[in-house]
Amino acid sequence: MRVRRALMRRWRAPALLAAFALLAFGVPVSGVLAQAKPPPSTFGQVVGNAVLCIDQIDNKAFYAYLLTAFGPAYKHEGGAYWFRTDATLWGAPVTDVIVSDDTSPLVFMGVVADATPEKLEPAIRSASGLRFNKLDNSAFPVRVSMPGSKIVYFRSKAKVYCAKYKPLPPARTR
Repeated sequence: MRVRRALMRRWRAPALLAAFALLAFGVPVSGVLAQAKPPPSTFGQVVGNAVLCIDQIDNKAFYAYLLTAFGPAYKHEGGAYWFRTDATLWGAPVTDVIVSDDTSPLVFMGVVADATPEKLEPAIRSASGLRFNKLDNSAFPVRVSMPGSKIVYFRSKAKVYCAKYKPLPPARTR
């Protein structure tokens, strides 16, 4: 028992000192100590089909899926939970996955891809067969597919998302 306590004391002090040193330099300890999880093998089908409006969107089910796959959301703003990923969709790295909370009248799911919409659109077309039409001839046009998914600029990256109105709750009968 004494040996175990001695080992614990020896380990605890250097670990705490290292954590305090990282905090002193502004490095978040949780990010250093947490290891990034690889995306699940079903990521492309589950998230990719939802984002392209091919599957139904159930924000509670997708939140649970993303929570299990990537851990807790790193931010909650704009009516959405934001999850960091190290996944790829359509050959482009995906940095964030967004799923709506219940404050919005819409249910939506989206991804932020580390590519421009001009490069991402042909990749999606070759992988899924979906065509996107530009809504205008502006410098940053919104691209829309027949099922309703959109590709928009998100700073220098592309955001692909599907947004639908929430279904009405079942009518009450007396």
